[in-house]
Amino acid sequence: MNSRVAIVTGAGRGLGSAIATGLARAGVDVVLAGRTESHLIEVAKEIEELGAEAMPVPTDVTDSESVGHLFQACLARFGRLDILVNNAGITGQTKLTDLDEDEWRRILDTNVNGMFLCTRAAGRHFATTGSGRIVNVGSVFGLVGRPGFTAYCASKGAVTNFTRAAAVEWARSGVQVNAVAPGYFATDINAELRTDPEATARVLRRVPARRMGEPGELANIVTYLAVQAPDFLTGQTIAVDGGESSF
Repeated sequence: MNSRVAIVTGAGRGLGSAIATGLARAGVDVVLAGRTESHLIEVAKEIEELGAEAMPVPTDVTDSESVGHLFQACLARFGRLDILVNNAGITGQTKLTDLDEDEWRRILDTNVNGMFLCTRAAGRHFATTGSGRIVNVGSVFGLVGRPGFTAYCASKGAVTNFTRAAAVEWARSGVQVNAVAPGYFATDINAELRTDPEATARVLRRVPARRMGEPGELANIVTYLAVQAPDFLTGQTIAVDGGESSF
């Protein structure tokens, strides 16, 4: 029970699954949070095969009681928490003039309020231990503008500045808060897009590397920030996007 312990939200598939297994490879025990328990159980099996411990906890990050249960379950099982990865997020493509308030709130509620609730809970624990690492998963869409993605861009832009503000507030408390801004990665979310060569080509024209990233590439950066990075590194957002945000 001396291993570091991480909570990863949105851990049931895609980038969240890759991040969770990446942390496990680094010797971190992982609490897997997400809406679909069956997905979490499958990821937990993968982690246990790597020799780390895993605990799936079905969680709605937009609900404060559900978030409270997540953190209580983590501490009851492991007795500690060292790392939080805020990965849970949703997207949607709608023209701004057609964007209704329910869709706006749906995206902001998960991507911003969910991050807030989990970070607040982690911060309260870290304040008692004098250490902790938080990695927020933003997006290249939080660094650039994209038509049809106003709500998503706004939510991921908020991730960047939330990260800065929390890092500044907690810098003297031994807590580091950083973010990653992934571009296009090959996951199940865009599997249908990748079956269409023309659509894929349109996307990759915006990416200087002319390819999508592999989930393990992002997991490596998150693991570095969560486990290996110096304490002096805080408040930063690292774009992992094949150069898209620099283009």
